[in-house]
Amino acid sequence: MTNKIAHAIVRLRWLIILLFTVLLGVMGYFVTQFKIDASAETLLVKDNKLYIQTQLANQRFSPDEFILLAYKPEHPLFSETTFEDLHSLTQALRKLERVDAVTSILTVPLIKDAAALTGGTEVDSLTWEKQRYSPEQMKKLISGHPIFTDLLINQQETATAIQIVFARNQKLAEIESEMTEIQANLLDRELTEEEEATLEQLQQRADPIKQQLTEQRQKEVAQIEKIASEVSARAKTYMGGSYVVGQHLIDIIKSDLITFGSAIAGVIALLLLLLYRSIKWVLFPLFACAVSVVLTMGIFGMLDMRTTVISANFVALQLILTLAVMIHLIGSYRDISREDHSLSQRERIVATLDDKLSPCFFATLTTSVGFGSLIFSGLQPVVAFGWMMLIAMVVTMLVGLLLFPSLLCLLPKRKETKDFEIIKRILNALKKMNLAIPKTVVFISLCVAIVIALGITRLDVENSFIDYFDDDTQVHQELAFIDKEFGGSTPLDVIIDIKQSNENKQLELTADSIGRLQLVQAAIEAFEATGSVTSVVNFTRLAKKLNNNVPLTEYELTTIYHLLDKKVVNQLVGAYYSPESNQMRVSVRIQDTTPGLDRETFVDNLSADLKSVGLEAQSFTFTNLFILYQDILSRLFDSQIKTLGIVYAVLGLVLLAIFRSLKIALIALVPNVLTTLGILGVIGWVGIPLDIMTITIAAIAMGIAVDDTIHFLHAYLQGKKSADADHQQAQAASDNAFGHTGLAIVFTTTIIAIGFSLFGFSNFLPSVYFGLLTATAMLMALITDVTLLPALLNWFVAEKPKESQ
Repeated sequence: MTNKIAHAIVRLRWLIILLFTVLLGVMGYFVTQFKIDASAETLLVKDNKLYIQTQLANQRFSPDEFILLAYKPEHPLFSETTFEDLHSLTQALRKLERVDAVTSILTVPLIKDAAALTGGTEVDSLTWEKQRYSPEQMKKLISGHPIFTDLLINQQETATAIQIVFARNQKLAEIESEMTEIQANLLDRELTEEEEATLEQLQQRADPIKQQLTEQRQKEVAQIEKIASEVSARAKTYMGGSYVVGQHLIDIIKSDLITFGSAIAGVIALLLLLLYRSIKWVLFPLFACAVSVVLTMGIFGMLDMRTTVISANFVALQLILTLAVMIHLIGSYRDISREDHSLSQRERIVATLDDKLSPCFFATLTTSVGFGSLIFSGLQPVVAFGWMMLIAMVVTMLVGLLLFPSLLCLLPKRKETKDFEIIKRILNALKKMNLAIPKTVVFISLCVAIVIALGITRLDVENSFIDYFDDDTQVHQELAFIDKEFGGSTPLDVIIDIKQSNENKQLELTADSIGRLQLVQAAIEAFEATGSVTSVVNFTRLAKKLNNNVPLTEYELTTIYHLLDKKVVNQLVGAYYSPESNQMRVSVRIQDTTPGLDRETFVDNLSADLKSVGLEAQSFTFTNLFILYQDILSRLFDSQIKTLGIVYAVLGLVLLAIFRSLKIALIALVPNVLTTLGILGVIGWVGIPLDIMTITIAAIAMGIAVDDTIHFLHAYLQGKKSADADHQQAQAASDNAFGHTGLAIVFTTTIIAIGFSLFGFSNFLPSVYFGLLTATAMLMALITDVTLLPALLNWFVAEKPKESQ
């Protein structure tokens, strides 16, 4: 059948080229629709209870969208220079189109005592902008402020911050409110088909608005950076906020797509020229790789499949996987050309396809299994990456097995250069070793693999989002500064259901609720990793401070809460009380830079402490980014086990279908299972934490590595069939496998490993780990494929070689 398909491909070469030309034109248009999505939502699991509860809480307490601009002067913070800088920055920021409010120590009401609230004083007038307080007065009014410390000024009083609050897009807010209302049903039941359809329609309505907002935010970040540069001679400025981080991520993704895609293409060209010493084996593979990438990007654009932080490396993967197919075809073509110079170009290509069509098809199929297993990971961003790479593998298969041989038909036949003798000698030595001492090779290989795999016991999922970025990058410096100086960078909300005992509906801050909340806040503040903690309790502290440390009545507390909430605090961190749901909110920010922070332990201990101060388990809920991120981390181990389990099972079945032998299928699995366990062991020994990128490495590595296993096995079994009575099966099989496929395996592994290693220069550490660990996995796979695999085959499949051999 492969012979018929090979003849058909050569015969229909012009039709294939024409078809790909049309596809290239169509997909080239859709490349312009290709989008990058670096929003925080792309890293979250959206259909779980915690995400929905977070959405409901955000809707209920309405925290505003904001950017924090920190200002750290070289001169004393409380000075006229600082005030003038903050004032000029505030005036410039207010002119931005979407800005709704600019909050700083100059714009908030600074109250001296409780009398200011009862004497008919206009609270708005008690600001620096209206009163022009002196530096000494400002220091007295701001120092140790129960609400503004860690929000607008750091505890050391060396830096202050401006909060830039943006106006909501009402249309988008209404759509998202409808979506959240539907998603809330998932807390009790599955959504109906009608609800699913409505949700999809709402998503389609919201998407263009979100895209427009993303573009607007990019401009705003640039504008704010330009405004902040005006004070750079006197102070350092740092920007924080989820949308700032999102913009940095978009920049990093674009950089990785372009920079490393181009760098890998350049390295591939150089390596191909070095390995084959022929310009045609540079231009034709690179052209086919480019076609593969353009077609894939076009499909993603057409299907609106967006690249996220997780899938940003797909261009590099596409280039390398497409090339891997072509290197095996090139290797076979060169062998056939050298063996029989009389063959025409078309005959050479038919013979090449006849030899390699089957193993290349099955190799791409098994790689697809590796990526396909990610669909069952249970983590939405990883699932999306799995679907994207499945599409990419289909394109790779079509380009490698249809377009590339069709293009080769256009070339005239030529004499092929010789392969490197030194590589042949190394492979020949490995072949002899595996023939002479197969049991010893197996024993040593298993011992080494076990030692490396023991690192799995050291695997950890604990990491920090800040640590994703290199220390020298702007985003790391900004996140770390705000995390350390302004009360943390990761928000955690504690939503508490309260039971009001008073009959007066207007009296919201009762003695009972305040007393319970004070205990809760004290428990939260006791943790080392806890940064800023804000709730109604902060108002009681402010009220007590204003009243000469004498507690105010419930009515006075309620009055102060409403006055400050409406004027200032809702802009800063959102509301703290929802009368509709009878809930209170404690806004916490966790300091990610805390040494030894263990998020799972933190959440467990916090939950236990809240119960110990009188809260029932069902009366409080954790929401917001910290708990969502922790939820993902908690799923990583289960996801890793599930993904690898699926890979092992499905690849075993595929190998069984390919070779129709349980013994051979199991032998083929062994080196690849050891490779995946080995790379996980390396991750454990090196101390790299598992995250949503590193958990993909083992499955991807096995999917790619098994390609070489299939090519080697195919050549080995072909050689075994050709053995005669005077030639031992193991010797003939090994000669064919090492001689016919060995070089191609070395070449593909070399190019893949070097290509992925280039990610070591990325500023985004998950990309660095992904590249270096995948390269390591490829080298481990090469070693097992030329040592353990042939040793197992010689021991269990072929006849024993003679001692003289």
